[in-house]
Amino acid sequence: MRTGRPIPPMTLTADERETLERWTRRPSTAQALAQRARLILSCAAGKTNTRVAQELRLTKQTVGRWRTRFLADRLDGLLDEPRPGAPRTVTDAHVEAVLTRTLESRPADSTHWSTRSMAKASGLSRSTINRIWRAFALQPHRTETFKLSTDPLFIEKVRDIVGLYLNPPDRALVLCVDEKSQIQALDRTQPLLPLRPGQPERRSHDYVRHGTTSLFAALDTHTGQVIGQLHRRHRAIEFRKFLETIDTAVPTDLAIHVILDNYGTHKTPLIHRWLARHPRFHLHFTPTSASWLNLVERWFALLTDKQIKRGAHHSTRALEAAIVAYIAVSNTTAKPFVWTKTADQILASVARFCHRISGSGH
Repeated sequence: MRTGRPIPPMTLTADERETLERWTRRPSTAQALAQRARLILSCAAGKTNTRVAQELRLTKQTVGRWRTRFLADRLDGLLDEPRPGAPRTVTDAHVEAVLTRTLESRPADSTHWSTRSMAKASGLSRSTINRIWRAFALQPHRTETFKLSTDPLFIEKVRDIVGLYLNPPDRALVLCVDEKSQIQALDRTQPLLPLRPGQPERRSHDYVRHGTTSLFAALDTHTGQVIGQLHRRHRAIEFRKFLETIDTAVPTDLAIHVILDNYGTHKTPLIHRWLARHPRFHLHFTPTSASWLNLVERWFALLTDKQIKRGAHHSTRALEAAIVAYIAVSNTTAKPFVWTKTADQILASVARFCHRISGSGH
């Protein structure tokens, strides 16, 4: 009976096991080397080549080749063989030292490393530091912010709102409502210099304020069209007027589901009394610190980028006219924003992020 080629036994010394486990853990280890280390640790646990190949998603030939090289040359057999060309001047130890210092320390006089400070500390050139950081996708000069919702009903609210996006109710309209308050009418102190070949549009760095206005907007999730209303003040009475505008604009045979945030003007007794007299309105509040769930925020970003950010308005009335014109034009070519993530996918992503930052040491 044919039993196949016998697999030579594999035993590891304590130092070899410690080195292999360190290669699998350290973020600075090349992924190929980390995979080989996991392969050898699995083989040393008594697993067959077939079992190891299935667990690591490799071929049996690959597992057999690295098992053989390890038995012949031990740890050195897992390293890449020398390639033709000039010898390397920056060794793996240099790379590991730079990565370790970048990830686990800070310079004495700064909050983050720069290529100049890291080059001085490591004795390597700035171009070498730059190549190492680019190879491992490290950008110490960049920083991003995040904020996690502490709403005790976060999960329930996410499921409620995402359900409206992915499976809206019959005979109903889903509206994303919010206010863009304190929009400033800014005008430059000098006339704009227009765009010319080889020269961008230029404007003076200083500006004059001409008052503010607030935009109340309701985005129809089905069509992408927006119902807008401008007010100089931002109170519950203005919000009630906007709800009345929505009530007039939407056919009476449709229920209205409104997605909005937890701003105080949305929950005053005045609003509660108005809603009691208009039972077809159903309010769905986003979790605190989770404005990204409200699709109208994406429309506000377009408004800011296309109309407000670079606009010059000599009065509040001119600003309001520009906003009204933008709403009219955008509604003629409106397309809905398509929500793709399910509630389970969103909650799983939040859970992974919380798990990642829970051990950050901060």
